[in-house]
Order: sequence, then C-alpha cells, then structure tokens
Amino acid sequence: MGGHVHACPQCDYRRQAYNSCRNRHCPKCHAAGSAEWLNQQRAQLLPVGYFHVVFTVPPAIGELAWQNKRLLYNLLLSASADTLREIAADPKHLGAEIGFLTVLHTWGQNLLHHPHVHCVVPAGGLSPNHTRWITCPENFFLPVRVLSRVFRGKFLQQVREAYHRGDLSFHGNLAQHQTPSAFRQWLAKLYTIDWVVYAKPPFGSPDQVLKYLARYTHRVAISNDRLVSMHGDQIRFRWKDYARGQNWRTMTLQATEFIRRFLLHVLPRGFVRIRYSGFMANCHREAKLNLCRRLLNAASPANELPCAERSRFEPYLDEVKPKPCCPHCGCTVLLIVETHPRPTKYKLLRSTPFDTS
Repeated sequence: MGGHVHACPQCDYRRQAYNSCRNRHCPKCHAAGSAEWLNQQRAQLLPVGYFHVVFTVPPAIGELAWQNKRLLYNLLLSASADTLREIAADPKHLGAEIGFLTVLHTWGQNLLHHPHVHCVVPAGGLSPNHTRWITCPENFFLPVRVLSRVFRGKFLQQVREAYHRGDLSFHGNLAQHQTPSAFRQWLAKLYTIDWVVYAKPPFGSPDQVLKYLARYTHRVAISNDRLVSMHGDQIRFRWKDYARGQNWRTMTLQATEFIRRFLLHVLPRGFVRIRYSGFMANCHREAKLNLCRRLLNAASPANELPCAERSRFEPYLDEVKPKPCCPHCGCTVLLIVETHPRPTKYKLLRSTPFDTS
C-alpha cells in the first residue's frame, strides 16, 4: 500500500509508517473510523448511569462457533439481547423497556478463541406505557443467575433448531456429535453447565462510558503496544492474566502459531459485530431517545461539541486516534520527509509440486 517516513524537527528521530490497508482487523487502520463513530455515540448517551454486562459461553460452544462463525456469532448476539430485554421487561425485576449496545469479542488475552458479548446498558428504561422513566436500584441492574439460565436456554434452543435445519457443520473432534443421538447427548450436557454472565461495576457518568467505548468497542485481537519483540521466528507479547491477580505477563510464540491465533478472530465478510437493541434499535432510536430525554428532563445534545466540552472529550478520541508524538523529545509535530508510493503492479507467485524450474 506504500508508506512514508515521519521525522521529528527537533531531534534525529525517524519512524517508518505504512499507509492504511483499511481492513477492520488491522490494529492500526481502524483508528480514524473509530474516532468518528465515537463522536456519534456522544449524542446517544443519556444523563444516567450505565451498566456493563458480559455474556460468555462454555468452551464446547466456542469450538462449535469457530466452525460455524456467522451462524453461532449471530445466535450469541441475538440470544444475549433477547435475554436482557425479556428479563428487564418482567415486572418482577425492572418492568421496563431498555435500550443497549452489544459488542462481540472473540478473543482472550492470550489470543485463544473465546467468544463473548459485552453490553453497555443505561441504568433504567421506559415504562410499558412510555409515560415515565424507571430507574434501576442503586448499583444493581438484573440478577445474573436469572440472566445466565435464560440465556443458556435461549441459545441452546436456537442451536437445536439450527441443527434440525441442517445449518450446523461438524468437523474434527466435533464430528462425533453429528448423529442425532450423539447431538442430543452433547446438548444435554451443556444444559447442566452453569453459563457465566456477570455485571461489572456500573459506569459513574456518561464520560466514563465514552472512555470505555474509546478503548474497548473497536479493539482487535491484539494492539501494537502489547507486542514486545520478534527474534527470528519467536514473537513475544504482553498479556493480562486474569486468573492470577490480573497481573501482566509475557508470552512467546512461534510466528506461525501467533498468526494462527490472530486469524482465529477474523470475522466473516460483512458481519456486524456492534449492534443496538431495545429503544436504541436503528428503526426508532432517535424518536425513543428524544422521549427518554423528555422524561429525564434532559436537553438534547448538540451535533457539534461545544467549546467548553471539546477539551473534555478529546482525550477519549485520542484513545482510538492517537496523535503523532516523538518518543525522544516529546515534540507533538512530526513531519513527512519521505514517501514510498504504492506499487502499480502486483505479481502473483505460484508454484506446484510439479514445478521443476
């Protein structure tokens, strides 16, 4: 794609940079689009607290999802959204229509396949007749054990229906579950496992939601700042060990294994991994958000950032669109002193077992 060289005007620092490949899985090329998306999200935030709910699946489902990415990822997103809406609408719990953002992640810190869904949910919702705003109890959203069991039931029911339609593929170790009797036994075991759904501490303000969105929603499997070194075919990177005190550790992998783990998280073409549900669904989002603001006696945010708020918002944009800076002297202006044009022709090299040249 070509590239250019940045140079610091105050010292001898020079840095090679490459032009964007525009692929959403690239750790570098999604920054500008993420910043623009984040700016749009500001207009959709309500002046209430926000909860962070995470839906996870057992390893057996993760293996099946890797072989049926588009189908299982869609089921994961739809089952988690249906669960939140159903339990929140129950008068025994919140009794309200909620709206929320869901984000699919498929990785753990060690880059292994670990599909799960993150949900950012306002602390409350619209009453059934849309005449008042119902607020959640302080520091409590919905019971996670109820969410876990309903989510498990909805997801496995959809998996069963997909199997009967013939939409599921079974390869490798999963081939043993392909027959109807083996599939029923495999599914029955999954009903006996406790599926983990947990709610993180609520965000304290819309500003904290922006900070979360800036750092988390547009992430890819690994960011550049976690890469430590590459010697020969050994790649070393940092990862956070949540099982042992959330300490940062380093891991070294063969280059081929590192690439394999990274490619596990490439999504199917056209797959949408950020979705909106409830009163934030695309079909009626603007009208219902305006209704929520009226019930909360909150003013509608302006399309453009006021000058007084611009400095407060810019640090969150910097999370996804960092400004160039010299690491030696701290100069915030880097000049382009050399460019490398994109090649005009690409040669495809092919070889066959019978090629003797």
